[in-house]
Amino acid sequence: MKIAFNTLLFLFFSVSICSAQSFADETNKFREHYKKEFLTTGNSPLKKKDLPYLRFYEPDSAFKVKARFEKVKGQPFEMPTYSGINKTYVRYGILKFRVNGRRQTLTVYRSLSLQANAKYKDYLFIPFKDKTNGSESYGGGRYIDLKTTDIKDNSYVIDFNKAYNPYCAYSVGYNCPIPPSANHLAVAISAGEKKFGKESEEASLK
Repeated sequence: MKIAFNTLLFLFFSVSICSAQSFADETNKFREHYKKEFLTTGNSPLKKKDLPYLRFYEPDSAFKVKARFEKVKGQPFEMPTYSGINKTYVRYGILKFRVNGRRQTLTVYRSLSLQANAKYKDYLFIPFKDKTNGSESYGGGRYIDLKTTDIKDNSYVIDFNKAYNPYCAYSVGYNCPIPPSANHLAVAISAGEKKFGKESEEASLK
């Protein structure tokens, strides 16, 4: 019996290690693609020499959580941006989930300008802030992108490891939406992208 138990224990830990490695590989693959997009996007704030300064939390599956989705019919409203220009959005739905045992909610938004474009008509947007802002992550909040087709059976898996900084984290002159107060989380989301490292290095040299 003891041998059988030890075998089962070994298999359990082996599967756990493989699963963690697979998740880390998936996250790192996403991040490599994310970095390359800076080099192919016309209005990108970063050059190839800036990419080594992009910093991320270690992949953590605890911040990949299943959320219950509730559709809402919101009226169009103007979401302020850090440049002072407003952008028109509607509330598409609400996500309810738990992080570290604590209940949280996030509102999902839809851009009316993107919805009018056939290529981006299915695109949705989650801007949020959390307790890491200003210390470990960008003070202006972070974003998560998704599509309407990602929501299935009234549920969606939020992967905070894929949370990214708005362009405003790297340079001025961009119209980055300010996360509404409804999306200010009362917990620390220690996952996804951190503060841009170049600013920290330049500050230390002054």
